[in-house]
Amino acid sequence: MAAAAAAAAAAGGGPAAAPAPAPAPRRAPVLSAASMNPALRRVEYAVRGPIVSRALQLERDLRQGVPKPFTEVIKANIGDAHAMGQKPITFLRQVSALCLHPELLSEPSIPEDAKERARRLLAACAGHSAGAYSVSPGIELVRQDVARFIERRDGVPAKPEDVFLSTGASDAIVTILKLLVSGEGASRTGVMIPIPQYPLYSAAITELSAVQINYYLDEEHCWALDVGELRRALAQARQHCTPRVLCIINPGNPTGQVQSWQCIEDVIKFAFEEQLFLMADEVYQDNIYAEGSTFHSFKKVLFELGPPYSDVVELASFHSISKGFMGECGFRSGYAEVVNMDPEVRQQLFKVLSVRLCPPVPGQIVLDAMVAPPQPGDPSYERFMAEKQAVLSALAHKARLTQEIFNQAPGIHCNPVQGAMYSFPRIELPPRALQEAKAQGQAPDMFFCLKLLEETGICVVPGSGFGQREGTYHFRMTILPPTEKLQVLLQKLSQFHAKFTKEYS
Repeated sequence: MAAAAAAAAAAGGGPAAAPAPAPAPRRAPVLSAASMNPALRRVEYAVRGPIVSRALQLERDLRQGVPKPFTEVIKANIGDAHAMGQKPITFLRQVSALCLHPELLSEPSIPEDAKERARRLLAACAGHSAGAYSVSPGIELVRQDVARFIERRDGVPAKPEDVFLSTGASDAIVTILKLLVSGEGASRTGVMIPIPQYPLYSAAITELSAVQINYYLDEEHCWALDVGELRRALAQARQHCTPRVLCIINPGNPTGQVQSWQCIEDVIKFAFEEQLFLMADEVYQDNIYAEGSTFHSFKKVLFELGPPYSDVVELASFHSISKGFMGECGFRSGYAEVVNMDPEVRQQLFKVLSVRLCPPVPGQIVLDAMVAPPQPGDPSYERFMAEKQAVLSALAHKARLTQEIFNQAPGIHCNPVQGAMYSFPRIELPPRALQEAKAQGQAPDMFFCLKLLEETGICVVPGSGFGQREGTYHFRMTILPPTEKLQVLLQKLSQFHAKFTKEYS
C-alpha cells in the first residue's frame, strides 16, 4: 500500500508535498556601519587612503597585462625606504639574524662584535630566545642602551626608567595622547598640531575624541614655526576646549623643515607659560641635509635653558628605527622618553603598557643596534659608517635635486628640503580644474593627484590630507626613490603639471 502510494506520488498523482518553510528574516548584524564606534568612522589617514588603493589596483592591472600609459606604478606616497630600494645596514641585520637564529654564532664570516652584541641581547631575553615576551616597557638592557644614547646625544643625564619601547614611534605617540585626553564639552582636551601635519595626529585625535587645534607653519619662510601663530591658535581654541598638549614634528613631516635652537627655545617658553605638555616627534633626527641646519633635541634645549623650565616643563620625545639611515619600517620599533612626568602618571603609563604585553622583540633588537652602533676599533665600524654615510649622502643629493627640478617648473613652488625625507610643493591649479574637482566632489589637489596617477603611474598624496591654508594646494612625495628613478619622476610630474594646466586653462 505504502509502496503504491509512493509510486503514485512519483508518477505525479499522489498528494502534494508540504510547502517548504519560509526563510526566517535575516537578522541585522550586531556590528554595522550604523552601530560601530562613530569616532572610528571619522578617522582618515591620507598616506594610505583612496589614492593608494587605486595605485594598488593599477599595479594589479599591469600584472594582468591591462594596457596603461605607463609601465610601472611609482609609489612615492610613503616613507618606506627599503620598499624604494634602500639597502639595509649590515650590522643591524647581522645582529637581528644572530638573535633569531643563534646557530649563526658559529658562522666565521660574521664579525665578532655583532656576535658579542647578539649574545648580550639573547642573555637579556627570557629563555635566551627572541621569541619570548619581554617586560612590557621593553627589554631592560635595550632601555639602558637607549638612555646612554640620549646622554651621548644631549650631554644630559637620561634614566632607563623614563624610557619605554614601542611598536614604532606611532604607537608611543598614541599611548601618550591616551594619557592626556579627558573631559567633555568645553573641558575636552585640545591638542595643538602643526598644519601641514602627519595624519597620524589628526587620526589619533579623532579616534580619542579630543579636539584638534591647528597652528599653521609659515610656508613663505620655509615652513617656520612662529610663536605668534601658536598664541593665536591657543586663544581661539580656549573658547571651546581646554588645550593641554602641543605637538611638534622636527624635522618636519610633510614639510621637511629643521627648527633652529632659538625656535625650540621659544616653543619651550611658550609651553611653560601656557602650561602645555610638549610632545616632540624627532624620528627624522638623522635626516638633516641643508647647509646651516642642525638637529637640536627638545630635551637638550630644555636642560640648557635650566630652571624653572627644566624643572617643570613636561616633555615626551619620540624616535624610531623606521627613518634616519636605518629605514627598518617593517620591524616596527621605536622609543619614547618622558621628562618631568608626574610619578603617579608614569606608574599608570606603565600599567597601560602592560595591557599590550610587549613591543616586538626583534624590533627591540634592531633598536639596540641603532642606539649602540659599532665604535672606532670594532670590526664592524668602518663598514657601518660607510653604509650610513652613503645613505645620508644620497638623501641629501636627492633633497637638492627635488627642490631644483620642481622650482624650474612654472606653477610649482618647492621650499628647500632641509631634513626628513619628503617634499611638500605648492601647485597652482587653473580655475576650470577647481570647478571640475568641485563637480566631482573632490578636493582640487586630490583631483590633480588622481589624474597624475592615472596618466603617469606616479602616486603622491594630496596636501589636503595633511592640512594646508585655505586656497593653497600641495602634494607630498617622498625623496626615497633611487636617484635615476627620482629624476624621471620629478621631470614627468613637472611635465604633467604643465599639461594639466594647459588642459584646464
